[in-house]
Amino acid sequence: MTFQLSNAAFPAYETSLNALSALLDKAEAFAAAKKIDGAVLLQTRLAPDMFPMSRQVQIACDLAKNGLARLAEAEAPRFEDTETTIEQLKARIAKTLAFVKTLDRARIDASVARDITFAMGPTNKGVMKGADYLTMYVTPNVYFHITAAYGILRSCGVDVGKRDFLGAIPLTMV
Repeated sequence: MTFQLSNAAFPAYETSLNALSALLDKAEAFAAAKKIDGAVLLQTRLAPDMFPMSRQVQIACDLAKNGLARLAEAEAPRFEDTETTIEQLKARIAKTLAFVKTLDRARIDASVARDITFAMGPTNKGVMKGADYLTMYVTPNVYFHITAAYGILRSCGVDVGKRDFLGAIPLTMV
């Protein structure tokens, strides 16, 4: 069996983004139980120089949709970064997953050795082969931002653990 980019990305991103949505469900329940505005959680940061929770979710979604769109040579939809509620962030995750499902897996798989050019900040560009772009840039960044979101919620006292972060991974117990 040959390595296929789509098999490396689609199940992992779907599982991880669904897990992120479930983390937001727990955040919403936590906020309601503590009688605090959920927006407080969304503006929380792990460190002063890190993005807040809401931005972590936005970036994780953007990396998944934009990264896979580049590999598929497709145009990704642009999402405005205007979410201010947990429900709006969950909707963004759902829109991201819906878009990703429309991408042509064969085109993604065919991009394994193709040069992918992508923005790295406001002025710099990076170039990587498709396989490297997915495995060494996009995927680690998706996980980084989901991990940061998880860490923020955990630091706020939301009852989340490793199983929540992993989500519904296809696992067979033996």
